[in-house]
Amino acid sequence: MQIDVLVKNEKDVKIKKNIGRIFRQYNIIEYKSPDDKLNIDDFYKTYGYACLYKSETGDVDQIPATELTITFVCYHYPVKMLQRLEYDKKMSIKNIENGIYYLIGDSIPIQLIIIPKLSKENNYWLNNLRNDLKSGGEIRNFIEQYGKKKESKLYQALADTIMRANWKELKEERRMCQALRELFADDLRESELKGRNAGKREGKIEGKMEAKIELIIKKYKKGCSAEETADMLEEPINLMRQIYEMLDQYTPDYDVEKIYKGLLEKAILPV
Repeated sequence: MQIDVLVKNEKDVKIKKNIGRIFRQYNIIEYKSPDDKLNIDDFYKTYGYACLYKSETGDVDQIPATELTITFVCYHYPVKMLQRLEYDKKMSIKNIENGIYYLIGDSIPIQLIIIPKLSKENNYWLNNLRNDLKSGGEIRNFIEQYGKKKESKLYQALADTIMRANWKELKEERRMCQALRELFADDLRESELKGRNAGKREGKIEGKMEAKIELIIKKYKKGCSAEETADMLEEPINLMRQIYEMLDQYTPDYDVEKIYKGLLEKAILPV
């Protein structure tokens, strides 16, 4: 059984955020990318996941149906799916607010979220979780908004996802190059500090290289490609590809010292 996202909430705790008002204790979320459309089979697949999740427990009715919800998140309004549900299950749809709809007529609360229709003011990050941000205003606004939230690990993860999905636009937006480097300022400062500390022990060059490897590992773990990391750190792409191949050999521990020595032995880094 594979669920896109499962959000567990404390029992009887009400979420005030508009997209979470429907939530109960166990909330199953099906997400569709901008290129995908939600269809009737997606509905029944996700509904089946919810039923299986309820039933595969140690005790009978350990998860009450009243504590389950289903949320569909997509970019296109699924007209055919909703028509089929109305015909087959006599379900109706209620528009709660911009981009948020409740499917009425089932024992399990179900909502539909259409990302482009959401309020940008109330749902900025979810609204930007897509791969078609435009160079210029949208990219600049994204960087500005992230700058206000970059201390949060949650927002760091969201920003990394959005940046990878829109990397071409970020590269094309030349005026954003400096701002983009500032997004990673904390990582760079941390790496420089580690480099100085390592440099005291092993020499300045070794310390700086190990600090850079630490930073590359962070990007690698976050799913950045070798090309993306090379662009971010302004390193040759071929060199970054070789370093990524070396990182593959040292998962999941990523021993920086061993990686550094391995790169030296293979003459990937200068001695």
